[in-house]
This record gives sequence, structure tokens and C-alpha cells, in this order.
Amino acid sequence: MIELSELVKAYDVRGVVPDQLNEEVAAALGAAYVAVTGARTLVAGHDMRESGPALLAAFAAGAARHGAAVTDIGLASTDMLYFASGHLNLPGAMFTASHNPARYNGIKLCRAGAVPIGQDTGLTEIRELAQRYLASGLPPADVAPPPPSRQSVLAEYAAYLRSLVDLSGSRPLKVVVDAGNGMGGYTVPAVLGDAELEALPLEIVPLYFELDGSFPNHEANPLEPANLVDLQRKVVEVGADIGLAFDGDADRCFVIDGDGAAVSPSAVTALVASRELKRAPGSSVIYNLITSKAVPEIVAEQGGQPIRTRVGHSFIKAEMARTDAIFGGEHSAHYYFRDFWRADTGMLAAMHVLAALGEQPSSLAEITAAYTRYASSGEINSEVADQKAATQAVRERFADRTVSTDELDGLTVELMDGSWFNVRASNTEPLLRLNVEAPTAQDMAAVRDEALTAIRG
Repeated sequence: MIELSELVKAYDVRGVVPDQLNEEVAAALGAAYVAVTGARTLVAGHDMRESGPALLAAFAAGAARHGAAVTDIGLASTDMLYFASGHLNLPGAMFTASHNPARYNGIKLCRAGAVPIGQDTGLTEIRELAQRYLASGLPPADVAPPPPSRQSVLAEYAAYLRSLVDLSGSRPLKVVVDAGNGMGGYTVPAVLGDAELEALPLEIVPLYFELDGSFPNHEANPLEPANLVDLQRKVVEVGADIGLAFDGDADRCFVIDGDGAAVSPSAVTALVASRELKRAPGSSVIYNLITSKAVPEIVAEQGGQPIRTRVGHSFIKAEMARTDAIFGGEHSAHYYFRDFWRADTGMLAAMHVLAALGEQPSSLAEITAAYTRYASSGEINSEVADQKAATQAVRERFADRTVSTDELDGLTVELMDGSWFNVRASNTEPLLRLNVEAPTAQDMAAVRDEALTAIRG
């Protein structure tokens, strides 16, 4: 029997198909989801992976055992599913493995209004009940199972996003978009280039828009620099103003400037935060603890209230709800908006960057330079046998230069020269994740190399 603890993670379900995630498992999870949440109607969608429709159908059949009806929106990006959950005020299930390789699939679950479900907010109970269903069989149907229905929300999703960011007055921009054969190839034409909608002054140059869950060109994971090379080359080749790269389920967006250089997600966070604070002065903005310290500095300078959280969307969304924050950003290129049910949407973040670029004659590199103040290492993973011992070793290595430490999420150390670093243990692998930031690239490299020496022994 499949052990669900191996695929039900802290925030979602993720596993290899069919060895870990198959139709039997999906049906058990569907029944357990309804039993735990009490949902009577829910909305579900799937990305371009071949296994998606069958897994969604099995999940819906399991949900029907407890009398829940499923509205199937078909092909969708994750943020489109969040839109449907918020717009229709229904719980939701999105079948995607995001940026994972082709052999994977998964499920992201939420309550009505796109409120997330994680291990501390129902996912543990869903896993435990589904495990019992796998052992003893699904429960008999409470009532006659309702038939699933189909409903497209693509046009409404596109119109809603365009109501939040007006691009009609932009100067003409040439935009290269790398969809990585993922869902950006489905949503970008509808939002930014649909001839049936009001024409936008954007020339979209598409890369890998064909939906293909086997990812024949490169993995749909723009966090890895190798997966940005094609986009960077194309931006320079065609003389584009900007490049956009989406991950597999298009809830994250990475930005390339006109010179072909990657724009830090922290700079994007600061830029979008500045725009949102002009609309809602004095609002709170959420950032996680591996985001550049330029973000809270700029938010404060703009009159906002910067609030620091742990890494992870459930922490960001919970803090946004608690503080009524207008925006939240993570260095992983997840961007959250109060006007989007506090959910993450790469498309809306991309539209803000396009608007900022289109409102002035400056290049994107010139614009984002104002939001880039420090040198960052990016996240570096190290496999270690004893995470606690390695963390203590790096703490001791820098003890004589330490100004302060905190353990909000792993160990964060601030040093006398203005540098800081964070070391966090992976929840699922024997890894330590290191992030370093410093006033200069030379200082960053020195701290990075010394920290890695301590971590790796």
C-alpha cells in the first residue's frame, strides 16, 4: 500500500505517477478532503501533464462519495484555480506538480476564497483519513453522487487581471515570454495578447508555448539559471524590452531585462510593493526572511509597514490575512496580492512590471537598479548528515563577528560588516539551505565561502 506521508508534503501533494500518486490515491484524497472540510461544491483544474484529467476525475469521484459536486474548469494555471476559488467562493483543488519533472504530478488544495490548506490547517487530517480509506476502502456514497460540471473561467480570469493593472496606456513594448511548455502558454495569450480583448501595446514573442507536460525544451523551473538561457538569448537577439519566464503551473514569474540579465525577485518585490503602496499608502507589505533587506528598507521609505515572515506560502498568506497587507513577495518569485484573495499570481506581478516599464522611457535595467542595493548568493543547498551540528558549526564560525541572531526560520546571523546569512534545514531532505547577502559582491563571496566551509566540514 502507498504510504501517503511520502507524497503529502507541508503545503501540498506531490509524487511520482503512478508509483506514488495514482487514481486510487486521488479518489481517497478527494473523499478525505470533503470529509475534513465539509465542502459541498468545489472547483478543480489541471495543468498540461498527461495524468491530470484522470487524476482530477478520480478525485471528483472520491469527493462524490460524500455528496460533493465538482466544477471542472479544465486546463488552468494555479493562479487561475485560485481566481476560480475566490470568484466563485468555492473550495478548490489544482492538479499540478509545478516545476517538478514530467514524471510527477500533485494537488494543491484550498478552502473557499483561495484560503490555503497546509499541514497545520487540515492537510494532516486529510492525509490520515485518506490513508485509512486506502487500507479499508472508500466509504459508501452518502447520497446519489452528483455529476461533475464543466465551466471555463479563462476569459473572466483575464478580464479580472486586466482590471487590476491597466496596460492600455503603456508605450509599445516587445516582450519575450518563455512558458517552458507549461500553463503560461495558455494564459499569456488570453491576458496579454487576446485579439478579442482590447488590444494592448505589447508585441509578444513566444517561446515554448506548446502545452507539453514532458517538457521537451527545458524544465519549467526558472529558479534554475540553466532554464533561463534560451529566454536571455532571445531577448538580446530580438532586441526586446523585457523577458518573462513562467514555471510549469505559471504561479511564479521570473524577469529578464533588455540586456539579458536576470532581475532579482527581491527587486521585483520592492518595485511592485512601491506601486501598491502608492495606491494604498501606509499599508503592510510581507516579505520572507531570505528576501533582500532592500525590500523592508524601500517599503519603509515609501511609508509602508514591512513585516518579516518565515519562508513558505502558508506563512505569507496567514500574515497577510492577519495584517490586511496589500502585497507580499518571496525571493522564490512568488508574489501575493490582497486584491487576488491573498493568493500568489505570477501573471499579476508580471503585469505590474510591464506597467512600470511602459510608463516611462527608461530601460528595465535602469528602473530596477533603484531596487537593487546588495549582492546576493541565491539559495545554495548542501547535503549534510547532521543538520543541527552543521548549523551550530556555522554559528560558531562567525561568533566573533556576529551582531545579532534569530531563529524565526533556521538560523539568521547579522554580521558587523553589514552582511547577513540564513541557514535553514529542508523538511524533506538531508539538506541545509544557505542564503547570503552583503554590501558588495566581494563581501558576499567571502561570507558565502566561509559559511559553506563550516557547513560542509
